Amino acid sequence: MAFVKSNIYFHCFNLIEGFTSSCFKKISNYFPSIETAWKADIYEFKKAKLSDSLIEKIKNKIKKIDPELELEKLKKQKIDIITISDKNYPELLKQIYDPPFILYIKGTLKKQELCLAIVGTRKLTFYGKQITPLISYDLAKSGFTIVSGMARGIDTLAHKSALKAKTRTIAVLGSGIDGKSIYPPENRKLAEEIAENGAVISEYPPGTSALAYHFPQRNRIISGLSYGVLVIEAPLKSGALITAKTALDQNREIFAIPGSVLWENSQGPNCLIKKGAKLVQDINDILEEFALKSDPIFRNIKYKISNKEEIKPESREEELILKYTDNPIHIDKLARKTKLSINVLSSNLSLMEIKGKIKNLGGGYYVKTK
Repeated sequence: MAFVKSNIYFHCFNLIEGFTSSCFKKISNYFPSIETAWKADIYEFKKAKLSDSLIEKIKNKIKKIDPELELEKLKKQKIDIITISDKNYPELLKQIYDPPFILYIKGTLKKQELCLAIVGTRKLTFYGKQITPLISYDLAKSGFTIVSGMARGIDTLAHKSALKAKTRTIAVLGSGIDGKSIYPPENRKLAEEIAENGAVISEYPPGTSALAYHFPQRNRIISGLSYGVLVIEAPLKSGALITAKTALDQNREIFAIPGSVLWENSQGPNCLIKKGAKLVQDINDILEEFALKSDPIFRNIKYKISNKEEIKPESREEELILKYTDNPIHIDKLARKTKLSINVLSSNLSLMEIKGKIKNLGGGYYVKTK
């Protein structure tokens, strides 16, 4: 994406604390261009109906910000900018009540894209570890660009599954997208992979830390980019439920994967289903919701999903392991069930994981690949 030089002034205003989308609307209504606004007499901002406190911040900050230097900084970090005034600004996002006036991008953001958001808890269970890769991968293969927040847990698995499917994925951050600011820090490598196969975006300038109040704001972009939001594992009080509420306000489709009434992480999805969200058992429950929509973009969905081949054992050991791994099981318990020594069991599990027959859930737990 080619850098539009005039967009640097959007960035410069965005560096001023308290400069919001509503502030941008006010100056865009008064000034002929954002560049004119940046170079205007400070007293002109009163006529644009900005508050006295913000005008004082602009007055103090504007002298310290060099647009040319800021432009070089962004280019050095390979960060692009898109603004709400640009023709290639995402159409779906532009329709929400409070679209971001600026987005920082690493990778490629498209004007039109068949996006579906997948969100959920950071503290996922074995159930979440099982279902998230399966459904995210199949949705990606069906033609959806997976959108999420690159948080720990469900978000990370959703992005990784899309990358495994060799399809686009978009991460929306509540921090800056420069290497030092990316949150969580252990996902810096993942962010690089996403940028190569989609986009990492944020409305916050480089150098911005991941502050708690950024995430509810970030969530409106996740749902705003997407035609629907799928919630996988979330307690009643969680960011995923905030995203679902935002999506509802934006007239997006809401999907949820049910779980046990005894599990805290299933309370969120179960509550959404109770209130009218579409219950999802497999991706066809999502695909059929879009089947009759008239928007040409839905014609890109691949509705026929071929069933995976049955997993066949290649030895007596594999046959025993597959027999007891329909549900997550600890290696110690699996050893007792199969009567295989830990050494034999471990080596077979490693080989079966490489073959794609077994999934290591961490903590010594394994499950058969569905």
